Amino acid sequence: MSQPPDNNDAGMVHGGWALPYLTPAPLPKPDAGNAHGTASYTGSHQTVSGRCRTSGDAAKYHLNTEEPQLMHIDLNSAFASAEQQAWPSLRGRPMGVTNRISKECCVIAASYEAKALGIKVGCRRTEAMALCPDFVMLETDPSKYTFMYQNLMRIMKTYSPNIKMKSIDEGVIDFHGTRLVNSRSLCEIGMEIKQRMKDEVGKFMRVNVGIGPNRFLAKTAAGLHKPDGLDTIDHTNLIDIYKSLELTDLTGIAEAYGARLKAHGIHTPLQFLEAPDDLLRRKVFKSINGLHWHERLRGYEVDDYVTNLGMVGRQWVVKTPSNDDEYLRSCLHFLTETTAMKLRFRNVEARGVCVWLGFAAGGGWKDKQMLHTTIYTNQDIWLQVSRLFDRRPGHMVVRIMGLYLYELTPSTRSQLSMFDDVEKADYLTKAMDEINDFYGSFTVYSADTLTGTRHVKQKIPFGGTEYFELLLKRA
Repeated sequence: MSQPPDNNDAGMVHGGWALPYLTPAPLPKPDAGNAHGTASYTGSHQTVSGRCRTSGDAAKYHLNTEEPQLMHIDLNSAFASAEQQAWPSLRGRPMGVTNRISKECCVIAASYEAKALGIKVGCRRTEAMALCPDFVMLETDPSKYTFMYQNLMRIMKTYSPNIKMKSIDEGVIDFHGTRLVNSRSLCEIGMEIKQRMKDEVGKFMRVNVGIGPNRFLAKTAAGLHKPDGLDTIDHTNLIDIYKSLELTDLTGIAEAYGARLKAHGIHTPLQFLEAPDDLLRRKVFKSINGLHWHERLRGYEVDDYVTNLGMVGRQWVVKTPSNDDEYLRSCLHFLTETTAMKLRFRNVEARGVCVWLGFAAGGGWKDKQMLHTTIYTNQDIWLQVSRLFDRRPGHMVVRIMGLYLYELTPSTRSQLSMFDDVEKADYLTKAMDEINDFYGSFTVYSADTLTGTRHVKQKIPFGGTEYFELLLKRA
């Protein structure tokens, strides 16, 4: 089964709101203390505080004793939950989402019912069907995720102007500097955000909330009790939390870093915390990253920075593998224009161009070139991409293709050019961008991309949200 039955009468809630949420309705009273001597709210709220510790641990480990002011918001199985919200018949059933349905397509988001059966992100459709013959796979629907993302961001902004979307389904609220205006506890605000997502987006939307003194611990807290939990980590319970976790439970510590740590006798998060900063810097990470981990584990902020943009690009799995030059060239031209659009959205220019292909028979091909001058317009970028593409082994059947632009520098195109032809090309590019901004993506496009626009589907970007913001701007 690949499509749900037509009974989406309960769809998403498209309701507005009028007043800022600074004076909410009363929340449930805390229950009596739990087994660890801490309070917990009824419903999904769980405050994992462990036994309340004295200042001894904070002094021993040099922990950050600041009151937590960071909140990490994580929508649970966001794409799958959005589909289950829109299709009531899929609620409670194992299902997943993929970019394009095919026999061997991969799950990019799975419902919790599917995860319980072992169907995880990256699982192929045939593997999922073997685990669960009733598994339902849907293609991504950007309109649903756009609505979800916009409402999550709108809700977050009502509590602080300092928000950062980490991905389409995750964001961070920084409450520093807002407590004189809004002095309510972050646990109370977190509960309210969870309820607002149900009321204003859909009752099937489940949200994990984590609160901590830095971004790392807030994200760690958000992952403690999925789905639909709310947890706080601070200096009073940090040691107990680390005792309950494995090394690879820590965000940023996967198998490779885990192996490095274990090679130096560090097998648990608590041992990681106790490791001297000199050992982490000189021997484990062999860089300043070791010092960052030493501070990060103690609750000090080291992740509040803007990363430099290294490259922009796009790739596409060819729906029907082919070596037809006209077909492949049109699709690559379409990928080039969407990449150029991303480049200009970030207001940068590129000096490096790379085109790469993967072949149906296995193996691949790649070619790149550094230019003497920067490129910025659709025409200039396509000229370089097409020249590289002409060098490929034309007899090979292409299964996947892509390109990227690198060596990026801030754009100076706002300055007048000395050369008339350059100025005309810039004006043409600007005019096309403005038309597409107003009327929607690819209202105006190069004639050669017509085949590509019919075959290359717009994918939902994961990770950073800059390109997703561009898609919203062009919607």
